[in-house]
Amino acid sequence: MRKAAEEGDEQAQCYLGVCYQTGQSVPQDYDEAVKWIRRGAEGGDSVSQCYLGVCYQMGHGVPQEFGEAAKWYREAAEQGDPAAQFNLGLLYETGQGVTQNYAEALKWYQESAEQGYPVAQFNLGVFYEAGQVVPQNYQIAAEWYRRAAEQECAPAQCNLGLCYETGRGVPQNAREAVKWFIRAARQGDKTAQHNLGVYYASLEAAERALAEGATEGA
Repeated sequence: MRKAAEEGDEQAQCYLGVCYQTGQSVPQDYDEAVKWIRRGAEGGDSVSQCYLGVCYQMGHGVPQEFGEAAKWYREAAEQGDPAAQFNLGLLYETGQGVTQNYAEALKWYQESAEQGYPVAQFNLGVFYEAGQVVPQNYQIAAEWYRRAAEQECAPAQCNLGLCYETGRGVPQNAREAVKWFIRAARQGDKTAQHNLGVYYASLEAAERALAEGATEGA
């Protein structure tokens, strides 16, 4: 791998850089990681460009600089890298390194989501549920939540559960709501865990009331 990287193979350069970034097979060294990732990025490799954006966003091996992160995310995003498209959308949503622009955020989330990137699908669902930039549409929101939820995106599983609980965008169905809350809760989603607790508490209260009613009627 190192030989290929030294000979100019951009994908090998990226892989070697990631190894240094994570400490896989080599001692962890953010400076070495950036050196190799930058070579791949400057050679036009979109995955390297995305990773270099992450380095600038996190301040790993370089000073934290959101403007540089946005620059490299854009380079990769325009080549169709879904992770870079999502990351660039997030910068536009939060206004880090770029002027805050929800329409641009939506555009990049959409590009990423259509390639199957689950967190982008979740964020797109949030935009449709809130009616932010796009007309509010619970059905479309639920569909994007479902796509992300089926890829084990916990926040999407929780939100899909809420859709079923309230009947927003899907037929109201407590069993389906609980199913998705459980899947999200198992991944540590606090909102889903809370919603499950509320559901089971209300179920227990209803069972007690039925039991008390039966006793009184006897």
